[in-house]
Amino acid sequence: MSFINAKEKEVNCKIAYFGAQAAGKSTNIQHICQKTGVEEKNKIISLSNHEDGSLFFDFLPLSLGKVNGYKVRVHVYTVPGQLIYHSSRNLILKGVDGVVFVVDSQIDRLEQNLESWKNLQITLKNHDADFQTIPLALQYNKQDLKNILPSSELHKFFNSRNLLEFETVAKKGTNVMECFQAVAKQVLLNLKK
Repeated sequence: MSFINAKEKEVNCKIAYFGAQAAGKSTNIQHICQKTGVEEKNKIISLSNHEDGSLFFDFLPLSLGKVNGYKVRVHVYTVPGQLIYHSSRNLILKGVDGVVFVVDSQIDRLEQNLESWKNLQITLKNHDADFQTIPLALQYNKQDLKNILPSSELHKFFNSRNLLEFETVAKKGTNVMECFQAVAKQVLLNLKK
């Protein structure tokens, strides 16, 4: 849920990138950071290592300008993909306004993706967030690799809600900004209500 500071005329929103380990969540926000020209002092804050990826989270603060006279800031987080970091996942999703679910399109990663998808739904429910209405987009990542499931097949597993879907290659930035902007737009529309 967005935090509104009426005195300072600021609104702070939270968008989380959720998905299985090594699906490409951190690569997404690295690309967003690069494309948005975020000032040096506001670059990504990351707690990670090379072998396991994000241990706790990556964090990128962004400013989206003004809406109805209020300065809108979006805090972009990645949620660790490893199931052993469930408490971190739980903490980061508390008060989330929008989610990008990153699917690793490789055939051998389907089980981990489905497990993560189920965990997202449970965690949102535990925070009284309605999975059926929260701004959410699906990102079918790593579409440039061999041995992937096509997006039409992934759609059958993940898109019963008729969500926005994006075929992405996060390492190249393909459709990364389009996906982020789609979720941010949905979050802003909810704010206007």
